[in-house]
Amino acid sequence: MAVLTRVLPRLWMGVMAAIVPLVAGAAWTGDADADRDPTAIFAGPQHDGSHDFDFLIGDWKAHVRRLPDRLDGSHAWVEYDGISNHHKLLDTHANFEQFEVTSADKKQHIKAQTLRMYNPDTHQWIIYGLDLDKGELDPAAPVVGQFHGNRGEFYNRITWNGRVVLVRWMWLNISPHAARMEQSFSPDGGRNWEVNWICELSR
Repeated sequence: MAVLTRVLPRLWMGVMAAIVPLVAGAAWTGDADADRDPTAIFAGPQHDGSHDFDFLIGDWKAHVRRLPDRLDGSHAWVEYDGISNHHKLLDTHANFEQFEVTSADKKQHIKAQTLRMYNPDTHQWIIYGLDLDKGELDPAAPVVGQFHGNRGEFYNRITWNGRVVLVRWMWLNISPHAARMEQSFSPDGGRNWEVNWICELSR
């Protein structure tokens, strides 16, 4: 908890700089392409989403399929198993994940943390991937978005192998005992997507 107390204030300083260009996503393709803007879902009626991640609180088993080589036609997936544990922070809506999985051949190990914070003014979640051991943020952080019904969508842009790609995190198949999170990259502004990370959680 002492580490988080130091990390949180620094993270908040970078949040607003990242949100403004993303939430204004309808502008980056132009009016003529607004119907193809994947972030246009956020233009609908707003709701209090502060409890949208309550289903995730607690301890889960995690099964991951990861595509290491992305946007080059690869189909060589690597599978992992491990844990994904989620806890509320300081009597707020924010939550923190401790994630650790190992590949089936025991040669690859992924350890990471995720911080999710809710903004009641924008009705959106701001999500950071962290590596507390290295003191680094995930290059795809933060992603910003919200839930519509039983489906959560969160977006950001990153540079991948020299080109700008749109990143999408999606939460699907949510229930008290199971959930699925997918990460996808789009090199063409959301027209086409390649899934590169599938995490299936179970109690």
